[in-house]
Amino acid sequence: MDTASQTPLSLREVTKQYGSLTAVNAIDLEVDPGEFVVIVGPSGCGKSTTLRMIAGLEDITDGELYFGDELMNDIEPKDRNVAMVFQNYALYPHMSARRNMVFGINAGGESYPDDEIDERVSEAAATLGISDLLDRMPGQLSGGERQRVALGRALIRDPDVLLLDEPLANLDAKLRTEMRAELDQLHQEFGATTVYVTHNQTEAMTLGDRVVVLHDGEIQQVDPPQRLYDFPKNQFVAEFIGSPTINFLSASVSRTEGSYRIESSSRAGEFRMNLPPTDRLEDSLPEELIFGIRPEDLHLAETTDDTQAEPLSLTVNTTEPLGNSMLVYGTVGDREVKVQLDAHASVSVGETVSLVSDPDRVHLFDAETGDIRYHSARVPEPAPVDHSD
Repeated sequence: MDTASQTPLSLREVTKQYGSLTAVNAIDLEVDPGEFVVIVGPSGCGKSTTLRMIAGLEDITDGELYFGDELMNDIEPKDRNVAMVFQNYALYPHMSARRNMVFGINAGGESYPDDEIDERVSEAAATLGISDLLDRMPGQLSGGERQRVALGRALIRDPDVLLLDEPLANLDAKLRTEMRAELDQLHQEFGATTVYVTHNQTEAMTLGDRVVVLHDGEIQQVDPPQRLYDFPKNQFVAEFIGSPTINFLSASVSRTEGSYRIESSSRAGEFRMNLPPTDRLEDSLPEELIFGIRPEDLHLAETTDDTQAEPLSLTVNTTEPLGNSMLVYGTVGDREVKVQLDAHASVSVGETVSLVSDPDRVHLFDAETGDIRYHSARVPEPAPVDHSD
């Protein structure tokens, strides 16, 4: 079985409306040849609708879809050379795994001889570890085995574009982890241009060359996973990406003798901290800002060399041992704050502890729009991704 063809994919101002409901709102997305792009977002954000428009299963209300230089809006699904793997596997229960894999392979104008089909099935089955399962019926297979059959059916077609719609959602946690690793390995081996849809941020962060965060039918940010986590463009992205979720506290910024200081609002308890020397803060910042800090970037004052003008006073409400760390839930003023500490930290429910923030991991958002106004770390230039292998 040959390495899949690598076709660039382009969505230009693509919109999908159902009557007065806009499910996808004028999105622009360029997917490089051989790239693995993950679309992530909450239920109802338009991610599966986007995938179905790429496949041709949903008509595009407005905008243009291209595979390479070819406009695909009016091309029938069977003529797009797209393979799609669904959450529920979509296997025929009365057909063996082998027959499910080859069903419809000669649709769409292709005509493979029987010996080539057999060779493709054998190679895909060997790669997926299901060679001894090909004569079994779907009802005799586990969820992970059925998913491998569905993947095999997609891969033997050497698709220009491979579409995956929440393919791991029905698997248990251990099997999801195993299948994530297998999917990553399969993509490296076959190299098809891939668009993967999920609501699971762990899948998005571990699988994607780039991640598209979608909310209410609109793209919020497109970036490699680590850049997305470290430099969110707005509060939605900052909160959606990351577990446990980021902390938000109301604050303002003052400037004194060329340095900047974050100060809490009265609703968020009392804290003050100096920002690292920077030329990236605007003089015209809004009066009200949202201070964002991730749980792992807060530390017990007595355990760190970081200093803070006035630490956060956290009243501990509950602790959650995780084995490799301890998650602490408490309140600062009237806001709940989460802190991820060392597993052996000495913290008790009911006590008040002093916390300092990592000064290089601070985010400031506009309180009105939610857009990012400042990262204390400098945003790096994106590195090019090579998909030539």
